[in-house]
Amino acid sequence: MTTSDATATGVLHYTAFSDDPAGGNPAGVVLDASGLGDAAMLAVAAEVGYSETAFLTPGPQRPGTDPGRVFTVRYFSPKAEVPFCGHATVAAAVALTERTGPGELLFVTQAGDVPVSVAAEPSGALRATLTSVEPYVADAAADDVAEALAALDWPAADLDPALPPRIAFAGARHLVLAAAGRARLAALDYDFERLTALMDRLDLTTLQLVWREREDVFHVRDPFPVGGVVEDPATGAAAAALGAYLRTLGAVAPDARLTLHQGHDLGRPSTLTVDLRDGDPRVRVSGTAVPIPRAPH
Repeated sequence: MTTSDATATGVLHYTAFSDDPAGGNPAGVVLDASGLGDAAMLAVAAEVGYSETAFLTPGPQRPGTDPGRVFTVRYFSPKAEVPFCGHATVAAAVALTERTGPGELLFVTQAGDVPVSVAAEPSGALRATLTSVEPYVADAAADDVAEALAALDWPAADLDPALPPRIAFAGARHLVLAAAGRARLAALDYDFERLTALMDRLDLTTLQLVWREREDVFHVRDPFPVGGVVEDPATGAAAAALGAYLRTLGAVAPDARLTLHQGHDLGRPSTLTVDLRDGDPRVRVSGTAVPIPRAPH
């Protein structure tokens, strides 16, 4: 797939979880992927080179939902398809809204149905809020945690004992590891192949590395070697999983609003908002998105 071929597919370039094109996490968006097979979508994603590209087609009918606002969405990294991607969902929802107006959307993904609401902020920026599929949190085997720490070159003593390792899912699986200090989180230099092997075996999309600054503010980093990317600068699926993890541990209030800072160590600052609602197991993740200016060919 050449650059001209990728352009011919109508790939849009957006960054999510920032209102600055130089921040956030870039995503490709193809608003009409009709006629593109798996191999073609993977080739486009590899050509674009972002951590994920979202491919949309008209979705199945759902009772009580405007059929023109239901889309089947598939997500491809440069190396493989992933079941769900939060930042590409936010980017795609904002791209659609710029063309059709704000309101409710439904994305039908391999992980399940994901409602997305998009509204304009007073500044004019568009904010998308996705509602995750029902999450789960599971114990992480001690041997697997030890292998992850070895790949990261993190001593076990540098973990926060108040936030123990767990596997968390809210559309994709993540291993959550909490650092005891910001300096530990900042010092990320891992064994790419070793971590990839562990993540493939455990069916992990990213590691969610986190440091808690205060009760409702967290700093996070997400290695993503299985996608062919060293690190994601903003990870909506992992943010949703983290919300489920914190609620399951009783580490936050059942109706908490959390702020996650990500991408600062990469020079692409991102802000993700995570909302929990008492009585609703799902997690809501919101953020802005803006187009990335492209040089003319």
